Amino acid sequence: MKNVTLKTQAEVDAFKGTSITGNLTIEGSDISDLAPLSTLTSVSGDLFIQYNNSLINLDGFGNITSVGGGLVIDLNPALNNIAGLSSLTLVGGDLMIRHNPALINLSGLSNITSVGGFLNIGFNPALINLEGLGKLTSVGGNLRIWYNPSLTNLDGLRNLASVAGGFVMYCCDSLTNLDGLSSLTSVGGNLWIRNNASLTSIDGLRNLTSVGGVLWLIHNPALTNLDGLNNLTSLGGVIINFNASLTNIAGLCSLTLVGGDLMIRGNASLTDLDGLRNIASVGDLEIYNNPVLTNLNGLSNITSVSGDLVIRNNDSLANLEWFDKPDLGGWGSLDREQSHTHQFGWVEQSNFGGW
Repeated sequence: MKNVTLKTQAEVDAFKGTSITGNLTIEGSDISDLAPLSTLTSVSGDLFIQYNNSLINLDGFGNITSVGGGLVIDLNPALNNIAGLSSLTLVGGDLMIRHNPALINLSGLSNITSVGGFLNIGFNPALINLEGLGKLTSVGGNLRIWYNPSLTNLDGLRNLASVAGGFVMYCCDSLTNLDGLSSLTSVGGNLWIRNNASLTSIDGLRNLTSVGGVLWLIHNPALTNLDGLNNLTSLGGVIINFNASLTNIAGLCSLTLVGGDLMIRGNASLTDLDGLRNIASVGDLEIYNNPVLTNLNGLSNITSVSGDLVIRNNDSLANLEWFDKPDLGGWGSLDREQSHTHQFGWVEQSNFGGW
């Protein structure tokens, strides 16, 4: 049986078969009971469960063991559990669970050990935990957990060891820590932690040793330190912006290589940059609007800036005694009151396009 689309409860009731070699789409405002699909054991293509206004559960899928393509559970306003997927062991493509306002947990996914593609969990306002993902060890694409305002912990990801793509943690306002990520050792792309209003600690990342892309830490107002990042030695770039309670970045003390830009902006409580002492070169270097930053000693080992250099509006910064004629490949922009050019001639000798 190739591609199948079921748009009414009557079509669901009439279904006969054990496997689908193409895609299965279940999409209908009156569909409320999937029990007639209980003979189904596999879908070789994608499984779409979407736009089903009356669907409360997925109990009719109790015999499905594999989905060869992607599994998409999207825009089902009454769906409160997915326990009916408890026999599922394989999702070969993307797994997307989005816009399900009544969904509380992911308990039906408890036998999945890997997702071949993208794992996207977003816009599920009642979702409080990820417990159904307890056996998941790897994600073959990007992992995005975003706009789940009731999510209090990531303990359901306790066995996740690797994410081949990027990892985005965005707008999960009840999340206080990342302790559930204690098994995570590698992220192949960017690591993006942004707009998490209650996040105070990222210590759960303490076993993370590899991030292939850029570290983005933006608008996490309760985050006080970066201690969970102690085992990272290289990053494609570092962006640390607008984290109001961040007092230090000592958690980056093992970092020796930044392949791209280093930008630290708008961190109202940050007093020093000592966690960057082992970095020798960067692309763009921007230190901007950090009002209680008193010194740049943490940049003392940087000898090369291949891009732009911007140091501005750091109200407590007394001087810029931190470089010994670094190699500046781009242009520089320094506040006149912070530059004190008479103290170090490298500013005048370097390639600046203007202040």
